[in-house]
Amino acid sequence: MNKPFPESRLLRLHPGRALAAVVVAISCSLAAQQQPSASVDAQRAAMRKLAFLAGHWSGPVTMVLGPGEPLHLTQSEDVEYKLDGLVLLIEGKSVATDGKAQFEALATVAFDDVSHTYRFRAYNEGHYVDTELVVQAQGFSWELRAGPAHIVNTMRLTGKGEWQETTEVTVGNNPPRRTVDMLLQHQP
Repeated sequence: MNKPFPESRLLRLHPGRALAAVVVAISCSLAAQQQPSASVDAQRAAMRKLAFLAGHWSGPVTMVLGPGEPLHLTQSEDVEYKLDGLVLLIEGKSVATDGKAQFEALATVAFDDVSHTYRFRAYNEGHYVDTELVVQAQGFSWELRAGPAHIVNTMRLTGKGEWQETTEVTVGNNPPRRTVDMLLQHQP
């Protein structure tokens, strides 16, 4: 059984430290009351379905950001497991021929054992996406709606083991427009 933080010790602490001590005491008490999730093994098993992504990838990407010529860049994706296999961390970067970064993003993937879905959260230039990730054999997809736009991102491994990913955007009743097209090779 957990013992509460002794009040007499709390009163002898500096006021700023007293608040910190209360927060730590409450946090420790709550953590001790929570049993480890019985589903951690199931979460790790679900995350192993994405093991084909782990490692360093690099290759060409074409991005269409608006009117004008598309950008032809070199994309890299660094993918690694964190928290003992419970979270996949993905760091993507596109660079121009001069080596200057044109696009950078950081994403996490985790399995929600309550809803039995994968959650994808990506960050870029002060914005983020939080959506469901659908895992398929040797691939994944995610989609979202942003105002009148419907964005669909699809990734799959090719027969050669390359990471092929596309993003298509549909605005209103217009036909889908491909905005990202990349083909990455797994690097040693």
